[in-house]
Amino acid sequence: MTLTRFVTKNTFRNKRRTLLTIISISVSLLLLTLMMTVWRAFYIDQGAPESALRLITRHRVSLTNMMPIAYESKIRGVPGVVAVSSMNWFGGKYKDDKPENFFAQFYVEPENIVQVYSDWQIPPDQKEAWFKDRAGAAVGRQLADRLHFKVGDKIHLIGSYVGMNPDLTVRAIIDSPEVNEAIWFNRKYLDESVNWIGSRSGMFSIRVGAEGDVSQVARTVDDMFRNSPDPTKTETEKAFQLGFVAMMGNVKAFILGISGAVVFAILLVSGNTMAMSIRERIREVAVLKTVGFTKNGVLALFVSEAIAVSLVGGAVGVLLANVVIRGIASNPMGGMFRTAHVTPATAVVALLVAGLVGFISAFLPSYRASNLNIAEGLRHLG
Repeated sequence: MTLTRFVTKNTFRNKRRTLLTIISISVSLLLLTLMMTVWRAFYIDQGAPESALRLITRHRVSLTNMMPIAYESKIRGVPGVVAVSSMNWFGGKYKDDKPENFFAQFYVEPENIVQVYSDWQIPPDQKEAWFKDRAGAAVGRQLADRLHFKVGDKIHLIGSYVGMNPDLTVRAIIDSPEVNEAIWFNRKYLDESVNWIGSRSGMFSIRVGAEGDVSQVARTVDDMFRNSPDPTKTETEKAFQLGFVAMMGNVKAFILGISGAVVFAILLVSGNTMAMSIRERIREVAVLKTVGFTKNGVLALFVSEAIAVSLVGGAVGVLLANVVIRGIASNPMGGMFRTAHVTPATAVVALLVAGLVGFISAFLPSYRASNLNIAEGLRHLG
């Protein structure tokens, strides 16, 4: 019998206990992998390359505060700025309040917004039709596929804080590198019915010429309006998105806390299992040493068993996490997680954690067993 076969046979000698241990480790690694994926989605993934060249300017006090539309022309004159467009959240309702009918809605300046989002792919004829029709709208590809919108379809939105219910016509479908589950329509259409729309804006979306200009442009814009009645805060698209995450509290501490608790739970489960297993096999250890196994050989056998169980549980946990993340990503309310996935690097880290936990939990009881006196072991009756 080979050593690998020997380790495998002993690992599953108590099938019920081993299965329960694998299930426990799988659940723990599922949570750990989910936490690492959330961390990556929030703080590591940077989105499409073009997004690094875009800034969002909003009111420094609150997103609900509006700014003069005249800021747009001043921002356009800042060195390094290539394009700028006002951008406002409409917040209307489509059909009903069901989650599947929710999507983002923005009223913008079509000719300017396509310059800011230069990575949008829109057929020229559709783009021209959108520019010419004040009641026209452009729809992101993912939203169009989900709700089966086609060019020429009518969309009726029920306004919330904007006292208007626009009737829009789909004039263009937007293909973009990032998930675009939004509808974009002309601010001039609202301006015809809501008098303050033409003078105020909730946000300005800015595109700079080079990544090295991002910080300088942000500082210049904010300095320009620092002493005005409506001061601004300019940040990258990623930082703007993380601002919504920050509203939920200290998310970093929460993720780290959950991850630490998960690792501690795995240690307890694996350590308890190995301690029980080794206590039951004291006489077996003595026999192994009698037939020629060294202390290091016995230590390696027991530690290998623990690592094997932890890796199997870890692999199952990573696979389950991948299924869960795919389910979240396909959900209409997935938000920032619409592009999330379990990366190979995340899977490798999770498996390394599983293997390391198996090693740590088994080393001490295995070390004690490997140093057992043969005569004492053979007399053991436990």
